[in-house]
Order: sequence, then structure tokens, then C-alpha cells
Amino acid sequence: MVWTTGEQADLLARYAAVFEPGDPARTGLLTFWSPTGTALPDLPLGEPGESPMAVRDGDTVSVRKVPVLRLPVVEALPVLVAARRLYGEAAATAVHPAAAFWGAVAGLALQLVARERLLPGVSDGGYDAWRAGPLDLADVQQMRALTAALPAEARAVPVPVPEGGPVLLPDAEDLVRDFLAAVADALPRTPAAATAAGRLAFAAVEPQHVPQLRDWARELSAGVDSGIRMALRVEVAPAQDDREPALLLVPHLSSLADPTLAADAAELFAGADAAGFGPRAQADTVLAVRRAAEAWPPLARLLPVPGALTLTGRELQDLLGDASARLRAQGVEVRWPEEASRALTVRAVVGADRTPPSDLRSFLGGDGTVDLRWALSLDGDPLTETETAAAVAAASQPLVHLRGRWILVDADTARRARDRDLKPLTAIEALSVALTGRTDIAGTQVTVAPSAWLLALRERLADPDGGTEPLRPPAALNATLRDYQLRGLRWLDRMTSLGLGGCLADDMGLGKTVQLISLHLLRQEHPDTAGPTLVVCPASLLGNWQREINRFAPGTPVHRYHGPGRTLEGTGFVLTTYSTMRLDAGLLATYGWRMVVADEAQHVKNPHSGTAKALRDIPADAKIALSGTPVENNLSELWSLLDWTTPGLLGSHGHFRRRWIAAIEAERAERAEFGPPDGESGEYGDTAQRLAELVRPFLLRRRKSDPGIAPELPPKTETDRPVALTAEQQALYESQVREVMGQIRSTEGIARSGLVLKLLTGLKQICNHPAHFLKETGDTALSGRSGKLELLDELLDTITAEDGAALVFTQYVTMARLLEAHLRERGVPTLLLHGGTPVPRREEMVRRFQDGEVPVFLLSLKAAGTGLNLTRADHVVHYDRWWNPAVEAQATDRAYRIGQTRPVQVHRMITEGTVEDRIAALLEAKKGLADAVLGSGEQALSNLTNDELANLVELRSA
Repeated sequence: MVWTTGEQADLLARYAAVFEPGDPARTGLLTFWSPTGTALPDLPLGEPGESPMAVRDGDTVSVRKVPVLRLPVVEALPVLVAARRLYGEAAATAVHPAAAFWGAVAGLALQLVARERLLPGVSDGGYDAWRAGPLDLADVQQMRALTAALPAEARAVPVPVPEGGPVLLPDAEDLVRDFLAAVADALPRTPAAATAAGRLAFAAVEPQHVPQLRDWARELSAGVDSGIRMALRVEVAPAQDDREPALLLVPHLSSLADPTLAADAAELFAGADAAGFGPRAQADTVLAVRRAAEAWPPLARLLPVPGALTLTGRELQDLLGDASARLRAQGVEVRWPEEASRALTVRAVVGADRTPPSDLRSFLGGDGTVDLRWALSLDGDPLTETETAAAVAAASQPLVHLRGRWILVDADTARRARDRDLKPLTAIEALSVALTGRTDIAGTQVTVAPSAWLLALRERLADPDGGTEPLRPPAALNATLRDYQLRGLRWLDRMTSLGLGGCLADDMGLGKTVQLISLHLLRQEHPDTAGPTLVVCPASLLGNWQREINRFAPGTPVHRYHGPGRTLEGTGFVLTTYSTMRLDAGLLATYGWRMVVADEAQHVKNPHSGTAKALRDIPADAKIALSGTPVENNLSELWSLLDWTTPGLLGSHGHFRRRWIAAIEAERAERAEFGPPDGESGEYGDTAQRLAELVRPFLLRRRKSDPGIAPELPPKTETDRPVALTAEQQALYESQVREVMGQIRSTEGIARSGLVLKLLTGLKQICNHPAHFLKETGDTALSGRSGKLELLDELLDTITAEDGAALVFTQYVTMARLLEAHLRERGVPTLLLHGGTPVPRREEMVRRFQDGEVPVFLLSLKAAGTGLNLTRADHVVHYDRWWNPAVEAQATDRAYRIGQTRPVQVHRMITEGTVEDRIAALLEAKKGLADAVLGSGEQALSNLTNDELANLVELRSA
């Protein structure tokens, strides 16, 4: 049987484990054995054999030979880690306590290695050996706690004794220390280890006999692993009268052998408890002071007999600044009196000096500024101006008398108190800071406290349902809004009344159009907001907008600004397309729009496109984006939308990339490699959460699956439909991979990217049908050549027999035409809609399908993935996979939307063993980013290495 590494680890974790030390330490072995004497599994690792073990028989202990499996320490670590994990996950999991114990010790050993607590040395046998050290108090306490829990089976190798003598087991603490040394010696066997030790021997895996290095290693370790560790404690001596108190620096010592043993240097040199530290304690203390004085010369005044040092003001400032860091690098911690050092804090405050604006709309939409300044607090209570001035005076003297006590003030705090005023923020920047609680000051992210009025505004915006704000639907509305639509109208009205924009990002089919029409009518009821609304949308949606306006707002003027001979007129709704808007942006910018709406706003997701730039040139009192997919591929698309609706909220595009995108991707990569921190889950961390808090007030996102949103919608079933390639498809697939991969391996740069796209496109066409790849016409015989086509025939036969209707999406117009010809030959009536279909023809097709005249609608994904209402369909077939799950979801929502009364079945066709199979997994992963804050497509795959790309496209057996 072939075992995976994980299966081997999980299996061995069920057996007892003992550690057998070696010389050097890295040659020690983990021995797995069964106390019942049963044989261990036959695994392709380790060294099987037999060994005498101390086995408990009732109340007695005897030594007998049992089957064992010995593993080197490095090979045993994955098993021990698995044992530790499994032991904590489920009581039902059979993990032996001895294996779990050594797993816990391995955890401590790995922590020490990760913290670089390693020292070079020479073993008793004269071999090179790293060892764990120096240990701090927490390390020793953890080691002793583990030692106390050591099971008998974890040290079952008996100690040799004279024949007939009692059974003796190794000392528990010695055994644990030996194991820590074994891990410390085995892992750092790299060239970097040789550099750290200054000797090549310490990078070799094989033991190196180096007895000549013993004195060198002892001398080297003495610098950081002497018998004592020194810390420096700052004390505030009692003040005499009102004079400034003296500040003392007291050396405090602890034993490395027993960190629980501690005393001040003065006590040690006075003889108190000197025996507890050992005979070298005083000499080690003098050496420790001399080494520390190399990092900070004033410590030399502690010699020859270390006691206490009276600090000058300048010396204290040094310790409050860089000197502490230098000492810490030497292993000397500076300990501050908590009452004096942590009481005074400084933080940035925004809006404290500004009175609340009486007109929020003018304020947020104008050019006003908001103050940003440093503010000091004592024990969390803000200082008065007089107290702050006293703290400022401490710039040269680090002690300040505040509220009856002496407080330490470091140079950085004093500098911030002195230079309190920072660069003011714009109103939108201040709002952004209030929402996130952070801002960038001198290249560093700092926490910011909003003033009371900004806090109130933040809380007002943070409520997506608008709290208890009363709002009635407009009198001219010819519709009854659902509860969630009324809440959406309240949100739209609140945002626009504040001079802010936003993105209504409801799922397709939840009625974004009627909510926007309601907002227009509501604004007409007030003279200061009444006026024309410009709607920019894809050409396919012009008719839908006009019908919806006539239906829900009868009598409201509506004018299409589109086509040849177009004129700009009207006081109600003006409808235009993105292409027309781009051509006539200059003219449209001269009109007095009260509101501009970008429908299917993902069309302007590229901020550098001419369409996006033209949209930005058209001024309006209010800007609203409508999109069911505000994040299709990456977060830059979200920036593009919100920077149009609410300019300045997310900063410049470069700032957004640095501040948010780079940080989110770094966190994501770290979580992918090391897993989320304890108590957290998911692939996105704090940065994504903070971005969500920032954009949430400006982006209203509701899904059909949300409780109470659309309870009347029938269920939706999504199914992946795997199909096999035909022999013809297999041959074409393998030939395409072989030919183009050969070209890719010898090409670089833009030419390589083009070849990658050529490869992927060709493979997807082959998966669709050989005729698609070979550019054959519809006159060619198509049956029997494609697994997908055969499955489609079966599905459509069943669907039409049950009087159902189907939408069939493909990203290729050529493939759609082949399907049209094939189905026509089979007598299946179809309609075909693609990007070149004129608008009137589109509307006629939609009517015919909805009226039940034709059962199958073939659609180009990009041309028909948005804006259409096709609730006659109860089946949606994705003949080929798009590179973005959000686009596929939008296409599915042509059928699964308000008005659908029948269950909807979604069929996703995937050819087994091909690139489509692997892309399906990538598509699932891409959903995480949009969900975390509320990837890129084929081009991103061009960044794969040749081996990664070959692995992606390789044809595998199903």
C-alpha cells in the first residue's frame, strides 16, 4: 500500500514514543513502539527492529523486547506535530499519550529554533553540536511543566544496571533537555548556520570531530550564556520637598540555570543568597556589566562593584530612546516603573478643534478641512492645555509633574506634544479616518480618535438600514417596495442628502432599478434636489430602463440620448450608453445634472480607461453606481467605483494599492503559508476587515440568500457536470500542449504571455468541440465528436420534454453559432444573442423567449450576462467556464431573479482531467476576496512558471 506523508504521521501517532539521546545530539532517535507488543505497520520510513523496553504488567514493571521503529529526529518531527494536533482535536482519535507528549516537547523545541535561541558547542564526544539556549524564565517553566507530565512510556528505554538490579528509567528532565538539544542541533544545518557560528562544521549534517573548538565554543557561549542574566530596573526615588526626584538604575540578576532565582546586584555583592547563584556569580555580573557598557557607556560607572546608578536627564532620555534598543540587542532588558512610564500616552485626534458643521452636505461636498493633531492623556484622561504645555516643557527634562505625581516623558512623546498640529485633512479624508480609526503619518499607520461629532457621523453612516430615520416612498411611485428595497431607498436618500455617493450592489434581480427610480422621484419632491438624472448603461439595457421608468414612474419624462441625430433634452430621466457618453462627455458635462447613475458600473472598473475618465468629467450633485459585482477580479475595481461616487474616500490609486491591496495580499500569503493566528479563520485578516469597515457605508450589498431578502424565490441547484473527452479531443489536446509548451519554454516577456493565452484559449476550444478549435463551419458534422455536445443534447432533450426552458451561455460567439446549427439540425428551436445583435432585435428576442415561443436561448456571456430578465428559463447551462465566478453568477441571475417561480437548475460543464478541471478549483477560490471586503483572469496565468503552467494544462486520466 502507498502511504502519504500525512497518513504515515497520523498512523504512527497511535503508538508510544521514546527518545534515545545520541552524541552529537542530532544523532538521537525517536523510537515508536507498542506497549502491547503488537507489530508496527510496514512503512517506507525509519528503521524497524526490536528493542528492550520497560513495560508495566499490573503493579510490576518488567523489561522485554518489543517491535520498534526508529526515526531520526528530523523525520520524526512531522509525526510528533501530527500527534500533538490530533491529540487536541478529538477525543475519539487514537493518539498515544507518549507520542502526544513528545509532540508537545517538539513544539517548545521548534519555538526555540524559530526564536534563534541556539548556541554552538562541542559535545562530550568532541563533535560539533548546536544546543538550545539561552532559556528565559518562561522557557524553563514550560520545560518543567512538560517534564512533570511525562508518561512512563515516553522514557521506557531502561538505564543499564547490574544483572538482577531494579528497572531504572532515565531522568525525566535530562531526557527533555536532551531532546531539545537534538532538535536544536538537527534543524539549523544550512550555510546560514555556518555563517552564524563562524565555522563550516556547524552546517554539516554528518558529525564533525572538532575537539579543538571546545574552548572557542565555551568562550563564545560565555558572552550570552553565562551563569546569570542581567536586567536594568529604573526606579524613581522619593522626591525631597518639591524638587525633582532622583532616578536610579538598578542592575537585577537572574540565574540562567534556574530563572526563578533572582536578586539585585547589590544583594549579590553583599553576600545575600550568593551561594544560590554559584561561585562565579559576582565575576559573571562584572562581565555582564562590561559587555552592556559597550552598548551604553554610562553603565561603566557601575564598576567595580555594581550597585545602583543615579541617572542624569540626558542619560534618561538616552534610555527612553535608542539606548534601550541597543541594550536589548545585547540581551539586557530595561524595565520601567509602570506607574511613571505607561501613564502618559499620545494619540492622534481628528476634528477636535472644529465645531460640528451645520450643513453636512455642503461640508462633505466642499473644500473645507478638518484638523488633525496629537493629544496627550494621563491614565486615559485627556490633558488640559496647561498640562500639555507642562509636558512640552519636558522636551529637555524627561520628568514632568502632572496631577500630583512624577511622570516619565520620552523624547518622541515630547516631540509630538510640542509639534501638535499635523497637516489638516479634507472632509472626505476625515470621514475615512473616522471610519477606519487609522491614518498615515510620516509613512506610519497610527491610530486616530475621531471627535464626538465625527463619531456620531460614523455611527450614522455605519447603520446600513438608516436606523429609525422616517421615510415614506415617493407619492409618484407606482409600485409597492419590498422592505429591503425601502431600506435601500432610505440608504440612497441618506447618502445623497449628505453630499455623498455610493454603490448599490444588490444581487441581480433584487430591483436596483426600481430603487433608483424611487430615489429620483423622492428628490423631485424637494426643490433643492429636483432636476434631471442621467443614466449611463450598456446599450442592451436602454429599453429595459425606459420600460421600467414608464411602469414605475408614469408621467416622468424619459429621453434616450443615443444613436445618430441624438439631441440632449428632458427634465426627468436621460438615458445614454457608455460608448455615447465617452464620445459626448464634453457636451454632457455642460448640463446641470442633479444625479448621474452608472448602471452595470463594472464597465468602468478600469480607472485608466477612456470610459472611466469621461464619466469622471461629468459633474453632478449625486453619483450612484449600480453593480451586482463591484469586485469582479481585484480590489482596484472597487477603488475605481468608489473614487467616482465619493472622490478622496480611498485616496489616490497608488495610495490604495500600497495601503490596502499590497497589505491584504501579504496577509493572505502569510496565512496560506503559516495558517491564520489562533482564534481566527479564513484566508483574509485584519487589513481586509478594516477595508470592509471603510467601504461598507458606501456600498450596500444584499444577496438573494440573505435572510428576509427574497424568501419567495424558489431554490437554486448548482451542479458541475463532468464529461470525458472524445478520442479526437484527446489527441488535439495533447498535441496543443506539446507544441505550444515547447514554444513557451524558449520564449520570454510579452511574447511568452501571448503564447500562454494562445495555449489556454486553444485548450478551452478543444474542450468545447474539435470544430471550434479547427475553425470548421456549421456545415461540418458535429455529433459524436465532443463530450460536452453529447451531454448538452441529453440535457436539452430532457428539459424540452418536461416543457422547460434553458439558457445556454458560452463565452465564444463562434461556439454559439456551431450550437445553433447543430440544434437546428436536430429540430430544437433556438434564439442566439451576441454582442453584435441590434438593440431592437435583442428586445424582440427577450419577448419571444419570455412568451414561451422558443425553449432554448443561446447567449454570448459578455453580451448577455447582465441586464436581461429571462425568468421563463428554469435551467441555465454554462457550456464553458468563464474566468470569473462573479460573471457566471450574473449570467445565472438572468433566470434566478425576482419573478422566477420555478426551481432553477444550473449546469456547469467541465471536461475531466483538463485545464478546465483545475480552473474550476481556482474559480471557487476567487470568491473569497469579494466576500472578505464586501483575483484576475487568464492574463494572471501568464505569470506562472513553465512547470506550474505545464502542471495546469497537463491532460490527466479521469
